[in-house]
Order: sequence, then C-alpha cells, then structure tokens
Amino acid sequence: MRPSFFPRETHVFPAFEVSGWRALSLSVVGMAVPTGVVLRVLRAVTLTSSQSTAATASALVLGAVLLLGMLTLYLANFPVRRWPWRVLAFAAAETAAEIAVSAVLVALRREPLGTTGRAVWADLPTMALTTLEWRLAPLAAFALVLALVVQLVRRMLPRHTPQHTGQHPAQHPPPTAP
Repeated sequence: MRPSFFPRETHVFPAFEVSGWRALSLSVVGMAVPTGVVLRVLRAVTLTSSQSTAATASALVLGAVLLLGMLTLYLANFPVRRWPWRVLAFAAAETAAEIAVSAVLVALRREPLGTTGRAVWADLPTMALTTLEWRLAPLAAFALVLALVVQLVRRMLPRHTPQHTGQHPAQHPPPTAP
C-alpha cells in the first residue's frame, strides 16, 4: 500500500511564492549589506555630531541590537549545524558593506575616524581588518550562545509524534474533549 501523502499526479503539489521579507531573510547579502550600511552611517553620524557620552552609548547599543537582531533573523532560517559558515559569511558581507560606505565617506572627506584625524584612503585596509575583527568575534560568540539556547529549548519541549494511521492529516477526526 502506497502512503497517502505521495500524490499520483505532481500537479497536486501547491506552488507557493516566498514573501518579500522571507526571501530577503534567506539571503546573506540581503541581511548583511543593509546592516553594514546602517551601522557605518550611524557610526559616522554619531562620531561627527554627538558631543555627549549618553548619545554615543545609545548609538552603540542601537548598533549592537541591529547587528545581533539581523543575524538572528538570518540564522533562524537554517539548521544550527549550518550556522558556523553562515555567521562567517554574514560578518564578511557586513564588513564589506561597511568598508564600501567608508570608501564613499573617505571620497567625500566625511569619514570621521582614521589613524590621524579624518580617514584617508591609506586607512581603509586597517579599518577593514579592525571592522572584521570587531564584527566576527561578537557575532560568533552570540551565535554560539544562541545555538546553545536553541538546542536547550528543543530538548525541553515535548516531542510531538503523530500516529500514522494511513490517512492524510486533514482526514484525521478532530480530538474529543474528555
């Protein structure tokens, strides 16, 4: 007897399109590049216009929430065993976006922090390595903690194993209340 979940005709499978937000969240470039652009612009604006430490601290917290939140939204689409290389790809793409924005800011003479005052073209390689270092370490640590939490929650949740009756799940009778 053939299981009922295998259709005789392939046209029975419904086609569905992924929503725009879902398609974006599946892409490392779609999640990391906007994050990098926003973080570098936020950094430039904060360093050039903020005089108070409270505003700088608020910008730092906002940037951290944005960075870790976007990584979480991206990783939520994949199994935990595939996270390590995805975290690395996210950090690399996010850093590349930040350095591209920095290059534009250097060209406009608006990049606030170089080795001796405003950044110049010679500062870009150092800025790239520093940015990658400052992104990869926290992202990897956060992903490790997130993976541990996900695995812990999965172990604590009761396992639901439906009984196979040979019927399609939609054909099961509704449960009766005791």
